[in-house]
Amino acid sequence: MKILSVLSTKGGVGKSTISANLAVALQLSGHQVLAIDLDPQNGLGYHFSLDLDNDTGLVHASSQPESLAASIRRTASGLSLIPYGVYSETQRIAFESILAQQPHWLRDTLCGLNLDPNVIVVLDTPPGASVYMMQALSAATEVVAVVLPDAGSYVTLPQLLKLIETYSSHQPHFRDYGVIINQMNQTRLLSKDVANVLRSTFANRLIGTVHYDQAISEALAFGQSVFEYAPHSEAAHDILNCAKGIIDRLATDGYVVS
Repeated sequence: MKILSVLSTKGGVGKSTISANLAVALQLSGHQVLAIDLDPQNGLGYHFSLDLDNDTGLVHASSQPESLAASIRRTASGLSLIPYGVYSETQRIAFESILAQQPHWLRDTLCGLNLDPNVIVVLDTPPGASVYMMQALSAATEVVAVVLPDAGSYVTLPQLLKLIETYSSHQPHFRDYGVIINQMNQTRLLSKDVANVLRSTFANRLIGTVHYDQAISEALAFGQSVFEYAPHSEAAHDILNCAKGIIDRLATDGYVVS
């Protein structure tokens, strides 16, 4: 399996939206995809119209390992999804304690599912440093950093790079990290300037750019991916290009077999 950990060091960058739609784009590109919600907000399933009110999920797997396989949900988009799950505060605190004590719990648990070697796992995480980010970084084959073309995102990137260095770089399964610029607005001079700086700074690590497109927000309102709601939209085109970029990056080291 290949694990894509989708991360951001600040909130409000559209990371979960990118995670959901990138997972669908990878599925549409012919790959088996398992999306996993590693965020206690448990919101990733809403992009797929899943009823999550009474669901078991990842949060229950530490105390009930056998429940994880049973919690896999099939979506209308064709991909599979493991929600974070509905939990009590006691369950969440206990889960986070295990994540802190066992840095490789997530990857070890996913290996226990005996997934096909060519499955691409897309991890959605809460923003900022946390036990969830630590687990996602430790498990990652590839880290995908989602940033906005603004000063706020740019100044937080050094923090993320330090976290990648700490938790990912020494892992034998880790390949590299890449950056997706989200909500690009060509009419704003500052956005264009920051995007140019990001392109210059990250060069071949820039996976792609997703332009601001109202279709993204509208798709979520209908519980759909942008590919179901507006398949010919600019955002759909951009995210498909990002998926192709990721597949190309993984294929460089022979990770992906079509």
